[in-house]
Amino acid sequence: MQVKVKTPAKINLTLEVLGKREDGFHDIQSIMQMINLYDYLTIDVEKSEKFEINLAGDNPNIPYNEKNIVYKAIVSFVERTNLTSHKFNVYIQKNIPTEAGLAGGSSDAVGAFLGLNYLFNNPLNQKDLLELCAKLGSDLNVILMGGCVLANGRGENVAPLPFVEYPVSLIKPNNLGISAKEGYQKYAQLENKPKNDNTHKMIEFLKKGDDVRPLLYNDLETAVYNDYEQLQKIKQANQNAIMSGSGSTYFVLDEKINTVDNYWFKEGLKTISTGCEII
Repeated sequence: MQVKVKTPAKINLTLEVLGKREDGFHDIQSIMQMINLYDYLTIDVEKSEKFEINLAGDNPNIPYNEKNIVYKAIVSFVERTNLTSHKFNVYIQKNIPTEAGLAGGSSDAVGAFLGLNYLFNNPLNQKDLLELCAKLGSDLNVILMGGCVLANGRGENVAPLPFVEYPVSLIKPNNLGISAKEGYQKYAQLENKPKNDNTHKMIEFLKKGDDVRPLLYNDLETAVYNDYEQLQKIKQANQNAIMSGSGSTYFVLDEKINTVDNYWFKEGLKTISTGCEII
């Protein structure tokens, strides 16, 4: 049995940190938006005498073992559905940069859930999938819902929002990844924490179909920006660019990106109303 899944990147139109939780995570409010930059998963499954997972791919910077979130997603699916022994072969074609604030890994994990659910005749409903996603990571429920999404809690509480199509361009320093852990730790150390509530303002703009660009905002950018000259170069060249997630990717909506020498960039993208899709 084989299936191919395309898994989109996301950008954060807003990301506002509300406070630290007892479990060590932070409560957030964020509007996340899928864009048409995709990884592709090819999943082959066959019956076997023993349980086996083999991952491969075209990006040498990610692990193809039990540390990979796709591997963890397969294990979670098998445990939830009580599957008999099978051999799983997954090839990951990476187009979404890693450690970039674009949720590439999370999206691949959701793609694995959806692909396996499809191959085994949908043993899990949407509620089951949301529960699996919430256990595995903070962004997965957003990707599962797709389109434009309001995320609360640590990101696992989601609700759909009106979709507005925008052209999107991305730019990212090569060889700079900023972990979510670093971003939130540095935010916690800020003496003067911003209180903008752009998220709720943007929800009203989306409902009216108004231009959301004046409300684009990210608390984590405020936390890490002064520590990285590479980020400052992006902002100097693109005054309206906003960081996505914990970085290090920046995006602009509906305008041309001004590139920086030797930085990765991608133009000609757009916001989309969907999430992961079987192809």
